[in-house]
Amino acid sequence: MNVTIVGRGIALTEAMKDHMQKVLDEVEKYNLGILHADVIIEKDKRDFFKVEIVMNIPEKGSAVVHYVDKDMYAALDKAKDKLEKLLRRYHDKKNNHKMKDKIEYLMVETEQNEIVEMPLDIEKPVSIEEAVEEFKTSGLYFMVFKDTNGEKRVIYRRKDGKLGLY
Repeated sequence: MNVTIVGRGIALTEAMKDHMQKVLDEVEKYNLGILHADVIIEKDKRDFFKVEIVMNIPEKGSAVVHYVDKDMYAALDKAKDKLEKLLRRYHDKKNNHKMKDKIEYLMVETEQNEIVEMPLDIEKPVSIEEAVEEFKTSGLYFMVFKDTNGEKRVIYRRKDGKLGLY
């Protein structure tokens, strides 16, 4: 990221420039690919400091933040807070839209599934223990069978990994 620091009506010291550089390095954590940052510090007639930060972000344009305070460091820190809030919102919005597109893509794929009928083999009665063993080896999600009393039963795999029986 290219950084330009300008002082209007004030002579910038190295300590001031280092503090501004640290502030700008903190906002790079959002990984937005910031191209350029301009920091303009202006001192007016009433001895107030106006800090303006302008950042060029690809796909977004420019992000501009202003803050005025009696103390230059306080003004810079408050402007940084406003900038972080703006960049965090943009970062979250950008990432949430990506996830939304992925979810829509998955929903479209699942809607195209078709129902396939399969024959049901429940002619001979089976004990519950035999059905459990067959179910474990088959890898199915559920299995319908007749128990030794002649009732139709369903064995299925629960979310907690255990087996259920109807």
